[in-house]
Amino acid sequence: MRIVVVGGGISGLAAAQRLVERGAEVVLVEQGSRLGGKLHTTEIAGGPVELGAEAFAVRDPQGNPSAAIELVNAVGLADSLVYPAIGKAALAVDGQLRPMPAGTLMGVPGDLDALDGVAAAAPERDHDGGRPLLGPEEDTGVGVLVRRRLGDEVADRLVDPMLGGVYAGRADHLSLAVTMPALAATARREHTLVGAVRAALAARPASSGPIFGTIVGGVGRLVSAVADRLGGVDLRLGLPVRSITPAGAGWQVTVGSTRDPETIACDAVVLATPATPAARLLAEVAPGASTLVGTLDYASVALVTLALPEVELPELSGLLVPATEGYAVKAATFFDRKWAHMRRPGVTLVRTSLGRYGDERVLQRSDPELVDLAHAELGQLLGRPLPAPIESRVQRWGGALPQYAPGHLERVASARASVPATVALAGAAYDGVGIPACVRSGWVAADRVLEGLTS
Repeated sequence: MRIVVVGGGISGLAAAQRLVERGAEVVLVEQGSRLGGKLHTTEIAGGPVELGAEAFAVRDPQGNPSAAIELVNAVGLADSLVYPAIGKAALAVDGQLRPMPAGTLMGVPGDLDALDGVAAAAPERDHDGGRPLLGPEEDTGVGVLVRRRLGDEVADRLVDPMLGGVYAGRADHLSLAVTMPALAATARREHTLVGAVRAALAARPASSGPIFGTIVGGVGRLVSAVADRLGGVDLRLGLPVRSITPAGAGWQVTVGSTRDPETIACDAVVLATPATPAARLLAEVAPGASTLVGTLDYASVALVTLALPEVELPELSGLLVPATEGYAVKAATFFDRKWAHMRRPGVTLVRTSLGRYGDERVLQRSDPELVDLAHAELGQLLGRPLPAPIESRVQRWGGALPQYAPGHLERVASARASVPATVALAGAAYDGVGIPACVRSGWVAADRVLEGLTS
């Protein structure tokens, strides 16, 4: 059996890995010139630095090793795993760096007394005569629920920057069920938001270990290690996929330029692309699924990495900046504070993130302008001017981060139910932005088409 995987990001690579393990003949088609998608390691100031995802969760919600850890072990990189030297981040509010309050879930507090001046919370009463906050299948925007229960300051100063740091989105428009499934579950039982947070925190598996990890030398090594184990895979880089059409009991995938197209006959297809190209390719195969997938919107971001002459930084992994503070920079990671293996003599590495969903005007600036802006604002946030960078790098991720509107899970389920059994959807567009979610999504998609072929 021959299976075409469209997309060479970590989801597509995970799907290809699973299919090869199961004995399938795989053709992997990637429009870009390299594999890995948003996992991209380069070199700055004499050492590796990430231009995209920098780390991954080491455990799943049940406390088991995450799919990323499973993949790391499978490709022989377990000895290269490292964990943060510092796990504390700060919030930049009212001109100060304040510690993130304890007892929160993505910024939603379970203890209002612990807010300690970061945000003023409205007093919370039982919901509607003691009924649960959400109905059995109800979803809502995270910020909408937080504003209704605890007020604007908690939403703007705590929750919005936390979610913005992950999704580059606004809390009001992001699905609670997708971004915070544990809280969504307890909100269907509890009658206060604070109570729902406490219940979600209490249900977490007990663990004293690190939450995140990465690979010495960069997550790009994970991409290379997976690719090295795809022996026999027909790898096609630099080729767009133009169409997927039925052909007998299987499919015909057309790739390449319009002037010189090539067709690949196959038995099944895994679409591990962003939503927009997936919707286009599904238009003939499954029009209903195409419409559902095509509704997903994306945010764009720019990551500006600064290699500064060695300067003293707070003992923090980084900082988050609420949009209400008026900065273009929405987050900063102190790479060589957070990761001991990234320290190098005479250099301080900081990466800043700019660009919020619905307000991407700042990204229209040139690369040198973004470097100057990030450098100046970082100095303001730290309360002192910083020396000029030795080296810098701007990485733009246009339309890169999916925005999961309320009802996303239902739309994805409906889309998947509408596609033929030998076509599967994988990637961040459907199942989450983290590396573990994308790896798991690729594995599940591979299993789906294999089951479709056997049935």
